Amino acid sequence: MTDTLIVGGGTAGCVLAARLSEHPEHTVRLLEAGPMWFAPDEFPPALRDAAHLPIGADTAWLWRYPVILADDGVPVTRDIVRGRVIGGSGAINGSYFVRAVADDFAAWSGELGSETWSFDSVLPAYTRSERDVDFGDRPGHGSSGPVPVRRSADPAPLSERFATACVAAGFPEIPDLNSVLEPVAGVGPVPCNIEDGQRMSSASAYLLPALARPNLTVHGATSAARIRFRGTRAVGVDISHAGRIETLWADHVVLSAGAIESAALLLRSGVGDPEQLRALGIPVVRPAPVGSWFTDHPEIGLAYELGAPDTATVPLEYVLELDDIEIRPYTVAFTPGVRHLGVALMRPRSAGILQLRSADPAIPPVIEHRYLSTEHDRARLRDAVATASEVLRHMSARSRTDAMPRQPKAADAWLHANLATSQHLSGTCRMGAADDERAVVDELCRVHGLTGLSVVDLSVVPVPLSRGPQATTVMIAEHVAGHLAR
Repeated sequence: MTDTLIVGGGTAGCVLAARLSEHPEHTVRLLEAGPMWFAPDEFPPALRDAAHLPIGADTAWLWRYPVILADDGVPVTRDIVRGRVIGGSGAINGSYFVRAVADDFAAWSGELGSETWSFDSVLPAYTRSERDVDFGDRPGHGSSGPVPVRRSADPAPLSERFATACVAAGFPEIPDLNSVLEPVAGVGPVPCNIEDGQRMSSASAYLLPALARPNLTVHGATSAARIRFRGTRAVGVDISHAGRIETLWADHVVLSAGAIESAALLLRSGVGDPEQLRALGIPVVRPAPVGSWFTDHPEIGLAYELGAPDTATVPLEYVLELDDIEIRPYTVAFTPGVRHLGVALMRPRSAGILQLRSADPAIPPVIEHRYLSTEHDRARLRDAVATASEVLRHMSARSRTDAMPRQPKAADAWLHANLATSQHLSGTCRMGAADDERAVVDELCRVHGLTGLSVVDLSVVPVPLSRGPQATTVMIAEHVAGHLAR
């Protein structure tokens, strides 16, 4: 019998496994559906190289999901990916490690009516996680945490052109986007979790150094089919490994499989909308609004040409932050000779849904983002595209994307035609008070109405985050770990 069984060896799961196993008397078992390696040099080069995005069509370490981004008569469909590998999406992403801002946590606390997730309450978890080589000696930063954080000391010509253009357009410079003191609007270098050009996921930073502990067991290539209950208490998980199906028993089950898979596992296990579950032949354990709300960052990609040479570097060295808008000059050329400026809405009001298609774990769920379904979101993106186009003008870049029409209705059709996603899906197991009809977990990530079951990952975030989620996912696990160990 294991004290804590963690399902999902991604960003949050690796942090939890390392922190909980610091207590020698507490046994921890971590399950990861994808491959597992036990030393840094065993990881494939593509996963280690921070200048490479290992998400090609022939890549074996990905979850792939078809999604509907928006539907305005003609559905906008895409495929999205998540990391199916130890370290999760943090093992395949662009190493962006920017914190959410204080206003996000004010909204989060407002949803709860509690200070458990106020900015002052979570700041120690942020600082505990990082070893900031540039600002570790500054207030609100960490200098001895597991995750190395640094900004590019020699940015690519494209990144320098972008930063110079933003300043020329009147935007202030922000040297430290993770500062608790700097303004939230301006252009600055992206804090990245890299070391000597290597991507440092939570698997590398947290889990690998802890593997020698006798109270920690890690299983790779192990999929979770459903949670086992006795009444309303979670007691274990049915798993599949090497063609065998068995049950692992535990005092406490923690889902850290990400906002898609954690929600899908709850639903397959009978925690969700009773009518939908019964239609799929799933016995109902507990009614809950799992998957009934999620948020993500809609993104418009502006293609352009620039004479700056290609340079092998992280995919994003600088960003322009404008409160609820982030403008991203990607250094990766998705088409030879053509660059993309990403224009992302970071606090959308449109919300999506996730539902099961089948009780079969091999069949991906229905995921509908429902982007651009509010006038607020369309108006903010129209304004943001105009700002991004002005920055491109200051960069002397030649646009490859047709100009956005000025008339709002035509502009909205243009937004749909150029719509993409930042792939930052969160909130499928939303946090909230027991009397909140939208809430799945409480302020300590425990599933309402059930015992022995928690969800600790981006699933629980109850508000849109104004920055990319990796640093905040690490923080969530750091913040909750102390409560789970008690």
